[in-house]
Amino acid sequence: MVKKGRIFAFFLIVLAFAVLISTTVMSITKETKLGLDLQGGFEVLYEVTPIDDTDITEQTLSATVTALNQRVNVLGVSEPVIQIEGDDRIRVQLAGVEDQETARQLLATEAELTFRDVDDNILLDGSDLQQNGAAGQFDQTNRPIVTLKLKDAERFGEVTRDLSERPIGENVLVIWLDFEEGDSYAEEANSADPKFLSAANVSEVINSQDVQISGNFTPEETKHISEILNAGSLPVKLDEMFSNSVGASLGEKSMVQTVYAGLIGIALIFVFMLFYYRLPGFIAVVTLSVYTYLVIVILNLMNAVMTLPGIAALVLGVGMAVDANIITYERIREELRSGKSTMSAFKAGTRRSFATILDSNLTTILAASVMFYFGTSAVRGFSIVLIVSILTSFLTAVLGSRLLLGMWVSSKFLNKRPGWFGVKERDIDEL
Repeated sequence: MVKKGRIFAFFLIVLAFAVLISTTVMSITKETKLGLDLQGGFEVLYEVTPIDDTDITEQTLSATVTALNQRVNVLGVSEPVIQIEGDDRIRVQLAGVEDQETARQLLATEAELTFRDVDDNILLDGSDLQQNGAAGQFDQTNRPIVTLKLKDAERFGEVTRDLSERPIGENVLVIWLDFEEGDSYAEEANSADPKFLSAANVSEVINSQDVQISGNFTPEETKHISEILNAGSLPVKLDEMFSNSVGASLGEKSMVQTVYAGLIGIALIFVFMLFYYRLPGFIAVVTLSVYTYLVIVILNLMNAVMTLPGIAALVLGVGMAVDANIITYERIREELRSGKSTMSAFKAGTRRSFATILDSNLTTILAASVMFYFGTSAVRGFSIVLIVSILTSFLTAVLGSRLLLGMWVSSKFLNKRPGWFGVKERDIDEL
């Protein structure tokens, strides 16, 4: 006697997943973060070199990453990827950045602010600034200026007292950003576009925490300078080794083509499974749909950024999940052809296929782990998505398929109905 309750439970589970996926898939896909190869952006690899004779340590690299994150916040970039690679490299990926030249300048500048005299001796530096003490404003004549807030007014008073006592021409407070070896006020003073920010004559003592940097600035330049100063100086020097930019339209085109190709491939797999394996094929379609949904949910929970290699790994995971289903169903079909009952064939087929699927998944996870350990950002992203895909497929394609197909088998509806597995009666040995 057919146990209709098992079949009813099967359709109830399928309906529940269908409702869950159809009502939430759009919002979940919108939350998926896209990499720069899918939405356009800017990628640069820096070699980190010390400013002085100190060595580059792990702490130095971490401090540099923190400073770069602060600067990226200035750009308003969501979900930047800043990774340490090796002992002296940092890779920065900024998706959605349109003004790449400004981003490059903002990232690489050392932002070392110094106050010097005409002989280039340091009088004050960035450590004398209050945190977030820089701002782009306008003076009384409506000219764009940068205002600075110092920590110690008395300290600034001592500097201005010393300068005010010097003869005219030497009483100049020169403000530099990223003063480099070889730079000189004497050489830059007569330049039409000097490297220093400003050079003001000091004729009296100024006991104030407020300092103004004036010059031929535009409002955008004063805003840019203040943002750099507030983001803080880098503890190292960054030399650009490699850069890559992807236009927004190119990224969107790549995403559309990749998604389109993936949907066609998955649709062909579904058609094949339904045509060749019949009822188990339908169960495979259900579990593969759940698998794809769960992978996207898990990646969102991990705050992962989806890239083209990630989509490739996701589609490859679909292939792994299909393999697991095919191995299981073929084992069951072999048992049916040998003349076993549906229940015996199901138990023997799932048991014999389990070890094969487990070995296949473990070796692939091992290979993905090696790629993650030795690979760079794109390879690491591919390996992470692949590992998540395999673990998820193990739950859906192995345990999920076994659960759903087991409901039909235990209901006894499939007894003496090998055609529902795609097995012809003339191929069964005992009949």
